[in-house]
This record gives sequence, C-alpha cells and structure tokens, in this order.
Amino acid sequence: MAVDSKHRELEGLKIDRSAAPAPGPSRWAKVYILAGVSVFVLLGLAILAYRLIAGSTPEVEVVRAAAEGGAVGGVTLTATGYIVPHHKINVNSKVTGRVKWIGVEKGDNVREGQVLVKLEDDEFRAQYEQARGASESARAYLDELEHGSRPEEVAEAEHNLEEARATLVNDKLTLTRTRELAAQGVVSKQTLDDATAKYDSDQQRVNSLEKAFQLAKIGPRPEEIQRAKGALAQAAGQAAYAKSLLDATVIRAPVNGTILERTAEKGELITAQFASSAEGGPQGSVVSLADLKDIQADLDIAQDDFAKLNAHQKAIVTVDAFPDLKWNGVIAEISPEANRQKATVEVKVQILNPDSHLRPEMNTTVRFLADEPKSGNSQAAGAYVPTGALRENDGRKFVFLAFDGKAIKREVKVLSQRSGGALVSGLNGGETVITTAPDGLKDGTKIKIKGQS
Repeated sequence: MAVDSKHRELEGLKIDRSAAPAPGPSRWAKVYILAGVSVFVLLGLAILAYRLIAGSTPEVEVVRAAAEGGAVGGVTLTATGYIVPHHKINVNSKVTGRVKWIGVEKGDNVREGQVLVKLEDDEFRAQYEQARGASESARAYLDELEHGSRPEEVAEAEHNLEEARATLVNDKLTLTRTRELAAQGVVSKQTLDDATAKYDSDQQRVNSLEKAFQLAKIGPRPEEIQRAKGALAQAAGQAAYAKSLLDATVIRAPVNGTILERTAEKGELITAQFASSAEGGPQGSVVSLADLKDIQADLDIAQDDFAKLNAHQKAIVTVDAFPDLKWNGVIAEISPEANRQKATVEVKVQILNPDSHLRPEMNTTVRFLADEPKSGNSQAAGAYVPTGALRENDGRKFVFLAFDGKAIKREVKVLSQRSGGALVSGLNGGETVITTAPDGLKDGTKIKIKGQS
C-alpha cells in the first residue's frame, strides 16, 4: 500500500505536455531587436575604421607663399629684422635729487633744449649762493689792492708821521734838560733813564711811521696782488661748479626727437651714480628718446649670403604692419666682426624716406637690389618660399601644396636665393605650402594640418 501511494505521488509530478504553451515575443519584436543590434555593430565598426584611417593620416606644417611682383627687379637677397633708431639716448641726471616736476609723456615730440624734468634744487641753490658770496669777496679784495691806497689813507699816514716827529723833538728837548739837571744832581739817575727810554721809543715809532707812509704812497706789493688774483680764481671756480650743479637740476632734451620711454615719476629719487632695480629705489635715467626721422633696419645676415652684399647697396624696406607700403634704403653700416654663435653678420640699412608709419622694434623685410640690373631683364614675378618647403627629385625642384585636405605636388623653378628661402616661379603667391611632412609624402596623399582639427 505504501508503494502504491508513492507511485501515485510520482505520477502527479509529471509535466502535462498537453497544456497550451505560454505566450512569447511576437515576430516583429524579434525583427526590431535584431535591427537595433546590427545598427550598433555597424556604428562601432565605422568608428573603429575612422580612427584607424585618421591615425594613419600624416600631419604637416604649412606656410603661405609670399607673392613678389616684377616691380622689385634685380633682388639679390631678402632678409628680415627689426626697425631701430639710429641713435637712442637715455637721458640721465648729472646730480642726485628728487623729481619735482616732469613735463613729458611717452610719444611726445620734443625739441633740443626743451625742459623735460626739474629736480628739487634748494640745497644746490644754497651752495651756489655761498660760493658766489666768497667769489665776490675775493674780487673786492683784489680790486682794493689793484687800486692802491686812497689819498685819505696817505694823508692819514703822513699826519701820524708828523705827529710822531713833533713828539720826538719834544722828547729830545726833555732828554737834554734832564741830562743837565742830572749832572747838577737835581734829578735822580732813574729820571734820566726814563727820559732816554722815551726818546728812543718815539724814535722807533717815527721810523715805523715813515715806512708806513712810504708804503701807503707806493701801494701793495705785486706778489700780494698776484696771491689775491689766485684766491679770486679759486673762488670763481667754486662758484661756477656750484652753478653747474644748480643748472643740472633742470634736465633738457639733448636733441630733437620722440620720447620712447618715461622711467621716472614725480617724487622719485634720481641718482647720478648707482641706480637700483628695487621698487622705490633710485632711478638711473628719467626718459629715453630718439629721432624717429633717423631710423634703420637692423638685420642679421647669414654668412653664406654675406658675399651678395656690398657697402652702400640699395634696398627696399617693408614692414609686416603695412605690407603695401615701401621705403627706400641703403646699407649704412656693416659690422666689422661676425657673430660666431649665430653664424651671422649684423647689417644696418638706413631708411631714406621714413614717416610716421615706422616705429622702433617693428618686424621688417629688406630686399637688397643689384647694383647694376641688366637693361630689359626685370626680375620675373614669383613667390617666396622657405628652404624647408623646397624638394628635389631627378634634378627638378618642386613643392607640396596643401589643398582640400590633400598634398598636391607642384614643380617650381628657383629664380634667386634669399635669406632662409628662395624666390620661385610656378606659384602666384598665397598658396599654402607644406614645409614639414613625414618622409615618403606623395602627390594626392590625404594630410592633416598641424594645429587644425
């Protein structure tokens, strides 16, 4: 019985396959799910392919070719540099003092002799007044000696002499009587001695007054006058020195020019000795100025190109700020020594017709002209490209242009060598030229410009 009951329980645990199946997803739902999965897979493959292709695209650096027309004929060399004043002057002070007034700003045009700065001058003025007083005193003493004794002084000396002589006559009479009385025993010997001493004393006084009277008539000695002249010269020199220090408290423009920099302010200490770079310390100069009608182009010419230039060679000057303007120039200075670190020689080109467009420290390009251009042969029009853009294959020069995301090969012909590049035909100017690219770059290769997304 127990086995039968267990058998019946096991029979009850069997699955009834005759029952209806549970409802599942519909046919269209399965289609939508499969389509979504396919889309995600395709997007992933596309992204992976793009990354693989983009990663293999070479990255290049480019410049824009500069056009040069045939108007600039006979160009032998092109170089770049900076506009500089021929003479730049840092205006300093001869004395140490505090700025009391400053009357110029950066960019002001000033005239030679114009007052730029005034320093506090109370101390210098007092020293000058003291030295001037000493000089006037020395001059008065010399005038006194040179004019000799006044008539009143001579008359006074003569009067004193006559008075002394009269006293001496009376003393002599008194001495004679005293001797007689002493011989008779009427007066003592002491009285006789006193009379004798008084007579001798008055005799010496008469002799002294006679000398003084003679000197009063003759006047001072030449040596005394010469000594007085020396004292006057010394006092006058000290007065002149004090006056120069006083005048130096007024600082004036040494030349006509334009204020380039104002380095001091009211209340700051200006020193004539040791300037300080610390904040609030004494300044070594007050302004710097230059004549902007006398300016030059300062260039560093590579030693390889130096042989193409000569003294007084003519040139055409342009600046980056105003590329459509040109100025005439001529070589004014060639450094007598080269720069061994940069392998260059400094050359300065004097600008013959400067105007207000030119400012110191502007970037400039100078094109040096041939001394004797051939008649009827003007320089062909072309474009300037840097040396790194030029390539060669089988003796033919070419460059790669960046156009529409591809490298386009373009054959060119070198017309003339320039500093850092060359003038070539085959380009009109304005093209984007590839200067740096991986080896093996070919015509039509897709490229990516460095710095661009």
